[in-house]
Amino acid sequence: MLSKLFGFRKKESSVLDYAPENPAGYGDWSFIGTDMHSHLVPGIDDGAQTVEDSITLIRQLMAMGYRQIITTPHIKFDHYPNNRTTITGGLHILQNALKEAGIHIPIRAAAEYYIDDHFIQELEEVELLTVMDNQLLVEISFMFEPIRFSEILFRIQTKGYKPILAHPERYMFYHGNMDAYRAIKDKGCYLQLNLLSLTGYYGKGVKIAAEQLLAEGLYDYCGTDMHHIRHAEGMQKMLQSGIMPLLQRYPFLNNKLTVL
Repeated sequence: MLSKLFGFRKKESSVLDYAPENPAGYGDWSFIGTDMHSHLVPGIDDGAQTVEDSITLIRQLMAMGYRQIITTPHIKFDHYPNNRTTITGGLHILQNALKEAGIHIPIRAAAEYYIDDHFIQELEEVELLTVMDNQLLVEISFMFEPIRFSEILFRIQTKGYKPILAHPERYMFYHGNMDAYRAIKDKGCYLQLNLLSLTGYYGKGVKIAAEQLLAEGLYDYCGTDMHHIRHAEGMQKMLQSGIMPLLQRYPFLNNKLTVL
């Protein structure tokens, strides 16, 4: 638990004790270094739809202090049936467009894998796109925990990958059950915070869960989960929030990620 070490004071509801709002802002996001969860490859999922959209969002990230980007398109067979070819092809188009626009920021692509039967098949048959080394970003249904989820996490690791569970605070079936989150961590899974969860962007329950996970020191990574300009605007506004001094002291692993 990081509550004492990082100045977190837990109330009865387990939320954090925020600093005052600062209209001048608490600096920028450069202390994070690398954004490792976003949807910036144009036209292949519910994120940026055009190269122009992608460039706009990347300019926003750079202006807010991000120095590297690992973008993570969805691979969700029933909705976004992407694969290594569609993702790397789209990334190449984006990289060329950035070069032509004179925008210089290291960017590469991994994927956000939705855990379903198709994912299990892919896990057995192909080399998956990782955030770094063997670290694999995965998500699950927002409605219910996958059947035999513990077994799936073990299977991912037996294939040589280290799972990172995207935005665990958004899975409402875990809300109010910190033991469930600890059990996932104990099974060798990293947890990744969606930063906008702390603003109430996804709802009050998600905000409270994110605060609890942060107070308990259970997060390993954080990401923007950038899809569109509203996310960028929310990230910019968040710099005025009293949560920023706590985030700036939290030992996120993002700065250990390299793009090149």
